[in-house]
Amino acid sequence: MRLVAPPNRAPASVNRYLLPYEQDVVTIRRHPAILITPVATVLGALIVAGILSNTPLSDNSAALAVIWWVWLLILVWFVWRVAEWSVDYFVVTSQRLLLTTGLITRQVNMMPLGKVTDMRFERTLVGRFLGYGTFVMESAGQDQALSRINFVPYPEQLYLEVVGLIFKDPDA
Repeated sequence: MRLVAPPNRAPASVNRYLLPYEQDVVTIRRHPAILITPVATVLGALIVAGILSNTPLSDNSAALAVIWWVWLLILVWFVWRVAEWSVDYFVVTSQRLLLTTGLITRQVNMMPLGKVTDMRFERTLVGRFLGYGTFVMESAGQDQALSRINFVPYPEQLYLEVVGLIFKDPDA
């Protein structure tokens, strides 16, 4: 399965960071598994709030209100995390790798493809089961802003795409 996207397929929130001569090769969101912890937290808090609501604490309306307000705050945090995930993109262009993150404070981390000296992907047992991995990139010199990208979907295919861009076929 080839993940090469047609030109201008990236959302406008990503296109504004591309240079005029760059070609968008792959634009993807990170794997939804990044939301496992927020989902577990909100469900766990719901269960705890439900259990506490059926104890002697339920006679105290102030305590009951605090319990459910805390759960509501956790729910708002969960919605925020989902909204952040929906605007975060990993972009591979013909010239560089980009990771755009943030809902209010936008952060764009970038590494030129020519600076990548070593790249690998890691997959935990859970990552293999759910279909995500982690890219770890190294470059000559100091630490880079973009050295580790977690929760990358289709890591094998993306790895081949990126390595194919870094090490172009000399006969082509």
